[in-house]
Amino acid sequence: MSGTPADGADAAPAADAPAQDAPVDAAWQRLDRRTVLVASLLMGGIAVSGGVPAFVALVVPFGAVTALAWVLGGAALFVLGSAALEYLRWRHTRYRIGPERAELHTGLLLVKRRSLRRERIRTVDLTAHPLLRLLGLVKVRIGTGEHSAGGADSILEITPVTRQEGDRLRRELLERAALQDGGENVDGRLAALDPRWIRYAPVSFTAPLLGLGAGGAVMQGSEWFGLQTEVIQWVGGLFDGVAVLWMILTLAVALLLAGAVGALGLFVEMWWGYRLDREPGGTLRVQRGLFTSRSISLEERRLRGVEVLEPLGVRLAGAARVDAVATGLAETETDQKTDRKTLLPAAPREFADTVAARVLREPVSPTSAVRLRAHPVAARGRRLRWALGSVGGAALVLVVLGVLLTRVLVWVGAGLAAVLLPVAALLAVDAYRSLGHGLTGKYLVVRSGSMRRATVALRRDGVIGLTVKQSVFQRRAGLVTVTATTAAGSGAYSAYDAGQTEGLEFAAEAVAGLLGPFLERGPDSPP
Repeated sequence: MSGTPADGADAAPAADAPAQDAPVDAAWQRLDRRTVLVASLLMGGIAVSGGVPAFVALVVPFGAVTALAWVLGGAALFVLGSAALEYLRWRHTRYRIGPERAELHTGLLLVKRRSLRRERIRTVDLTAHPLLRLLGLVKVRIGTGEHSAGGADSILEITPVTRQEGDRLRRELLERAALQDGGENVDGRLAALDPRWIRYAPVSFTAPLLGLGAGGAVMQGSEWFGLQTEVIQWVGGLFDGVAVLWMILTLAVALLLAGAVGALGLFVEMWWGYRLDREPGGTLRVQRGLFTSRSISLEERRLRGVEVLEPLGVRLAGAARVDAVATGLAETETDQKTDRKTLLPAAPREFADTVAARVLREPVSPTSAVRLRAHPVAARGRRLRWALGSVGGAALVLVVLGVLLTRVLVWVGAGLAAVLLPVAALLAVDAYRSLGHGLTGKYLVVRSGSMRRATVALRRDGVIGLTVKQSVFQRRAGLVTVTATTAAGSGAYSAYDAGQTEGLEFAAEAVAGLLGPFLERGPDSPP
């Protein structure tokens, strides 16, 4: 029975009354108009960097006046053309955040209309290079964290907008109901930069790589200006009368020092102002950056665990870093260097475990709460054979070539074996000692690696599959590799070369009922 209430009566609201208060589609918004200024300044910098060597190349054949006229004219056309294109982009770009979709329309001749469903949005990151920071602007990157055939179909980039607008978009798109969790550290600051952490930068793998890069840059730059021969002669003059071995060692130390300085500068640029916060609604937010500021947000509901990483040099210094194991962190080819999953840079290991516990809302981090089970001695033998076989094989090839071609290669091979065989053996033993697996509460924990030791705590309810592998050589040694498959992080985490019985028990207990039906149990085995 239905009817219409009398005017002015205190009748109950109709069933569809809330629809009157439902949000309507938001108005289309434009990018900040200063985008033309940003493009002009950036292109001006490129024009200057390219115009100087062009002027040097043209001044000899054409004279200074003609060369300057050509360079200035070309630079003006380049800057004005870029500014005009950016103005057209600004005029024809619109975005809006509706109740169901985030939409971006852009393009003049080739119009692109793209949208993402709001329930699929997983990340909203804000970045700003120095010029954007100077103008109070940011780039907003909205993503679903999924790979796609097009490579960027799951990402919307809105750039530039004001810092206030970027924060508004981030809060609106990541707005979620507050977590119903009675644990500690519900909201607030979880970690902040300690300037003393900078001491871990020179012992990372970045330092030698930067040192080699610096040496290569010097040689390449000298070749561009036709001075490579002079540079080599100058270096040779510095070591006149010095043995070749000492010259090589001295140059290696100099490159390492240059790399250490570069690593210090890189750490400061990337992690200055670092802070990790838990915001209302269950969002972890990392903010960092000296020149280029970055704000990276991660929903806790997508978190499946943490990974404590200890590269060899950092581990020897007693430090570790913490990465998130979360769904929706898939990245495109052009965005692999942003370290979006890193929650804590290299810091003292005790503090890393503390931050991991705060992130997981646990009183103690699972990565340190359980005593991991050691793996059989046969696993050590496998690593020793791999390490010594690799180095010995390379040295043997050099010796054979030396016998056939030149005796110099014989000495190189012998020296390689004498230096690297002990190092390989030590690393193999260390890799064996790093192996371990265990269960604690709702997490399974696996650890492996020597040059880059990783301890992963993965939620059991985040495991979607278990794989037990056993090669012919593992079967002879009584070993198995148990791999937990998940939709988060790297997708798979393994307990390598565990004892066959212990590995199967670990797999059966990690996720109840997943592997048990496929195991054959002896009469004395527990049910």
